[in-house]
Amino acid sequence: MGRTTESRGGAGRGSSLRRPRPRALFPLSRPREVVRSGRAALAGSQAGPRGAGGSARAPAPRAQLAPVLRASPRAAPAAAAAAAAMLGLLVAVLALALAYFALLDGWYLVRVPCAVLRARLLQPRVRDLLAEQSYAGRVLPSDLDLLLHMNNARYLREADVARAAHLARCGVLGALRSLGARAVLAASCARYRRSLRLLEPFEVRTRLLGWDDRAFYLEARFISLRDGFVCALVRSRQHVLGTSPERVVQHLCKRRVEPPELPEDLQHWIAYNEASSQLLRAESGLSDVVKDE
Repeated sequence: MGRTTESRGGAGRGSSLRRPRPRALFPLSRPREVVRSGRAALAGSQAGPRGAGGSARAPAPRAQLAPVLRASPRAAPAAAAAAAAMLGLLVAVLALALAYFALLDGWYLVRVPCAVLRARLLQPRVRDLLAEQSYAGRVLPSDLDLLLHMNNARYLREADVARAAHLARCGVLGALRSLGARAVLAASCARYRRSLRLLEPFEVRTRLLGWDDRAFYLEARFISLRDGFVCALVRSRQHVLGTSPERVVQHLCKRRVEPPELPEDLQHWIAYNEASSQLLRAESGLSDVVKDE
């Protein structure tokens, strides 16, 4: 019991058996170490790309961008010059197209060669000179007049395109070129029977009626595809310059061919043209020897 009392008393007097102090959660030395380590880590992260660890990676993007940065001052003017050149070319093409359609009859100058090429390259050759050929068409908004039907001048234009295709397909144009000759329209007569309306499909059926010593005579019928009605009838006289129609036909057929008999109404029209020519020559003071071209 005495030892027990002494031991308790010793403990009370702060001997070797002292009560331990409560341990601090964060010693004074630890916060300083944490702050120092944080500063070191922050400084290392900032200095890392520039230090030994980042020195191997940092120059790589700069080395890759260096040629681009060097070339960009030169590439920008070249790209601007190319864009300006393309813009100038586009403006020039648009100006030429506008002048082509404003100063010239653009669609006509395109359609006739296309019709001739189509007849020569895509359609079979027609051996019979008197055979009828068809050329399809449709009334477009540009063909209308103030009364909203096909303009009377458009009939003559469509007949002209169909006639060029007809002469190319039967070989007359090729024979004229081989003989060094050409054919020009000397007269035409149109008869209108019924109007063609907007978007109405039609066919121009062209055939060679015959020839004489100076010209070919052709007929074009405008047939409505809705009911087969003959809406218009156009007859034309193609003068041959540089040779004669007889030689053209002989060149095609490889023999001499007698011309067919012309229809009676066509003969009256030919006689009217001759009488009109004589009257005009008399008014101009020219002799009967001078012929119309």
